[in-house]
Amino acid sequence: MSKKGRILVAMSGGIDSTVTAMMLHEQGYEVVGITMKTWDYASSGGSSKETGCCSLDSINDARQISVDMGFHHFIVDIREEFGDYVIDNFVSEYIAGRTPNPCILCNTHIKWSALLKRADALDCEYIATGHYAKVNEKEGRRFVSRGLDPRKDQSYVLWGLSQECLSRTMFPIGGYTKEDIRQMAKDWGYEELSKKPESYEICFVPDNDYRGFLKRRLPDLEASVAGGSFLDVKGNVIGTHQGYPFYTIGQRKGLGMAFGEPKYVSKINPDTNTIVLGDVDDLLKNNMSVGGVNWMKYGALPEGKEVVTMVRYNDRGVLSTIHSSPNDRVNVNFLANVRGIAPGQSAVFYENEDVIGGGIIQPQ
Repeated sequence: MSKKGRILVAMSGGIDSTVTAMMLHEQGYEVVGITMKTWDYASSGGSSKETGCCSLDSINDARQISVDMGFHHFIVDIREEFGDYVIDNFVSEYIAGRTPNPCILCNTHIKWSALLKRADALDCEYIATGHYAKVNEKEGRRFVSRGLDPRKDQSYVLWGLSQECLSRTMFPIGGYTKEDIRQMAKDWGYEELSKKPESYEICFVPDNDYRGFLKRRLPDLEASVAGGSFLDVKGNVIGTHQGYPFYTIGQRKGLGMAFGEPKYVSKINPDTNTIVLGDVDDLLKNNMSVGGVNWMKYGALPEGKEVVTMVRYNDRGVLSTIHSSPNDRVNVNFLANVRGIAPGQSAVFYENEDVIGGGIIQPQ
C-alpha cells in the first residue's frame, strides 16, 4: 500500500481523466482505474458511429494507459441502473415540456454512488475524476469551487454532490488549464492523447439528435403529438409544429416555418400541445423558482443573500438575490433580465468562486 493511500480514478479514456490518473500515480498514490459502461449506443438504434466515454475505443484507451502505467483497471457495467434512472428521467422531462440535463442527474444520483460503492469494495479511501473544479472546506462543510481555467470550469455540473461524496472526492486537474493538461500528456510521451478532441455529447445521444432518440425510445410519440399549434404571445394560431417535445425554450432555428422575422420558443404547453413563439424580448425574465436544492457551502438557504446565478452551462451568470418560497423552493430575483430560462435546467448559485448550492428550474 502506498504511503499516500489507494485512490479509485474514473477513467473515460479521454485526456482529462487519463492525465488525472497519471498525475496521481506520479504523486505516489496507489491508483486503481475504473471505467463505467453506462450505455450501449447500438441498442438506441442510432445511425452514427459509437463515440465518447462508453465506446469500445475509449474503454480500450483507458485500459491501455493503466497497463502502461502499471496499475489495476476495472470495467464496470452500470447500464441497468443508469438507464432506469437517467434515461427514463430524460424522456419524461421532455414529455413534460421541460429541458433536462442528464449529465448532472448522472453525477448526482448514479456516477458518484457507483464510484463510492466500488471504492469501498476495493479498499480505496478516495475517488478522483477529471473534472475542472476544486473541492474546498470551510467550518466543517465541503463545497465545490470553480476550476482555474474559466473556459473549462465544470463546477456547474457538480452542484448535486452530497457532503459524503465531497469528503472523499478529489479533482486533481482543477488547478490547471486545458493547455497544461495537453502538455502533460505530451511530456509523458502520449502525443496522440494530447490531441484527442473534446466530447460535448450526451453519452447516450452521441449523434446529438435528441429528437431522434425520443422517437426511437417512444415509437408512437411522433404521431401522437404532431400537428400542434404555434401561438403568438397573444394566443393567436400562427402555424403548426411537429410536436411539443421536439422544441426547447429559446430555440430559433429548426422551427420548420418562416415568419418573416426571428421567432423564439418562449413557452411550451404540453397539456395543449401548443408552443408560444415570441420576440427576443419575450425570453427575458427577472425571476424564477428553483426546486430540489442541494446546499453546499452553507447548511441552509442564506436568506436574501446576493449571489451570482448561472442558468445554463457556460453561462456567465447574473447577480441575483435568493429567498425562501413555499414547497421548499427558492425564489431567485435577478438584478438584470435573463434570457431563455428553461424549466428542467439547473440553476447554480455562486459566492465568488464557490458553489453555494444548486437546484432545478421550475415551470412558472
